[in-house]
Amino acid sequence: MMRRRSSAIALCALFLVAVFLGRESLRALYERASDMLAPNASREFAYGERHLDATDPNAYDLSLAEYFFRQALAHDPNMPYVYHELARIAFLRGDLDRALVLINIEIAEHGSATPNAYYVRGLIEGYTGRYADAERDYGIYLSHDSYDWAAMNDDAWILLKEKKYAQAAAITKQGLSSFPGNPWLLNSEATALYELGSYRTALSAIEEAQRSAATITADEWLHAYPGNAPQSASAGIASLKSAIAQNAQLIATTASSTVQ
Repeated sequence: MMRRRSSAIALCALFLVAVFLGRESLRALYERASDMLAPNASREFAYGERHLDATDPNAYDLSLAEYFFRQALAHDPNMPYVYHELARIAFLRGDLDRALVLINIEIAEHGSATPNAYYVRGLIEGYTGRYADAERDYGIYLSHDSYDWAAMNDDAWILLKEKKYAQAAAITKQGLSSFPGNPWLLNSEATALYELGSYRTALSAIEEAQRSAATITADEWLHAYPGNAPQSASAGIASLKSAIAQNAQLIATTASSTVQ
């Protein structure tokens, strides 16, 4: 009888905790408790991934993700992709110096076994103005995954920064052959074509980009920017549409006043 009463009390207490904390907070509490009772690097990494998933707004929590990745690292210092994920978190927080240190450790320890690390390093290098280094690392990553449209678009952005307009146009064309109607690629292609003086073709691309961006969803934006806070989707979509609109106005004005 005493055991049944204790179980009932425990269940009531658990119910009250769930009501007070909320379902997701209770799950996070369970994750921490299970980790303390039976540490396991693979499970800790999986918990970290769950809290870094922008498509699950209830679970998304950079601090929790960082905690579990650090736990995974403590229990298995040789686990691949842990430094990679810690670098992503530092990048998302705007700590680019730390992000670069962490991703360099990932690449030094695992190299081509974790090719996504080159993509992340390319992002960091691009944001710090190290365009030649970023171009190199995007090239390494795309040699492993030549159908990643987001990486192709980021590579095109770097090439545009380097004024390598023909190369930027070539990579966006390649991306659009597999992902027709992609607004990011179309915007980059239009920019490259404009810089090359192909104003009418650029205008066609930017108008298609506008039509495509008009129907973009929050899920599509978050898949394009994995790890970003779910709440940033609406602002991100608005920013993309605004950039495309500005490019469209510039290209249309130039195209109308130029005879090709």
